[in-house]
Amino acid sequence: MSAFDVHAHRHALKQLRDTGETSLWENRKGIDCPVCAEPFVRLFTTRSPATRVPENDGSRFCLARDEGRIHLFRH
Repeated sequence: MSAFDVHAHRHALKQLRDTGETSLWENRKGIDCPVCAEPFVRLFTTRSPATRVPENDGSRFCLARDEGRIHLFRH
């Protein structure tokens, strides 16, 4: 699995929230999750060492870590 670059996929993602430490994105073009290779619905990204995860509707999710960030892909 390679690192996920939000900016490389910016054309297909809509930013919903950005606090500087965390960001929330909507997948508008059906980009595949780098963990399971299935399209994800939302992406939550954080640089913070401790973060509260937004409320979820019970959907499954995948986690990926790269240099300085953790990405949570909600399906």
